[in-house]
Amino acid sequence: MGKTFKGISPRLRRFYALNKWGAFDPVNLLTLLEHLEDWENRKLFSLKEQIDHKINFIQQELQALEVPLIVVGHSIGSYMSLEIFKQIPKKVAYFIALYPFLAVNSESHQQSIIKKISRSRFASRLISAIVALLGLLPVRASAFIAKNSLAKSWSSTAIDALCTSVLKYHTMNNVLYLAMTEFEELYKEPDWDFMRKKHNRIAYLYGDDDHWAPLRMHDEIVKQVPDAIVEVEREGHTHSFCCTMAGSVWVARHVATLINKTIF
Repeated sequence: MGKTFKGISPRLRRFYALNKWGAFDPVNLLTLLEHLEDWENRKLFSLKEQIDHKINFIQQELQALEVPLIVVGHSIGSYMSLEIFKQIPKKVAYFIALYPFLAVNSESHQQSIIKKISRSRFASRLISAIVALLGLLPVRASAFIAKNSLAKSWSSTAIDALCTSVLKYHTMNNVLYLAMTEFEELYKEPDWDFMRKKHNRIAYLYGDDDHWAPLRMHDEIVKQVPDAIVEVEREGHTHSFCCTMAGSVWVARHVATLINKTIF
């Protein structure tokens, strides 16, 4: 009755039932909808819950750690790391913020669009479903699409991670839910008092053109925390430096230099 096609990934075959006319079987469409409903019912984690998770991990798994704990955060991970530092300061020896997203950039058109999408459950579900459908393609096909659209300069490792781990309904839904709670929380001013108090134990790295970590925030840190360790990367790497080999190597060397200078 039904038949399969060579080259179709196992994930896609679960939802394909082609009869002799080549039409989709309604039963399999129902199966797809049931999977979407299952994905929809999975837990979504807010910014606060993500921070609490990291703190619980440190307290439970690294309690007996005798060496200094160096926390490195990128983008919103920098905000999370700063909150971790504030809540368990005795456990953290040093904190490095890479292209840190510490406050909403009201001048960013991209952030405005992402904010509107993340606040709409319909838009979030629609985008998550589209991403999930792309994830059902064979990895070679989804990698080709990524390489020729949003990820032209990405390394093969980054593209593989995208296609195998990110192109999923629940993952994308969680990304957008987290973004919604980020915009709700980061409208406030950073905790300048804490940043001044710990100025010698925090280092910041900003990019030359980055709407998540704009240079005006770099200037504000210099103004609010005069003794802060703040640098600007002008090698042409972007906020998504970790998706390119050159960017990853440059930032890794920068972090290693900071650690050697400060800790040792």
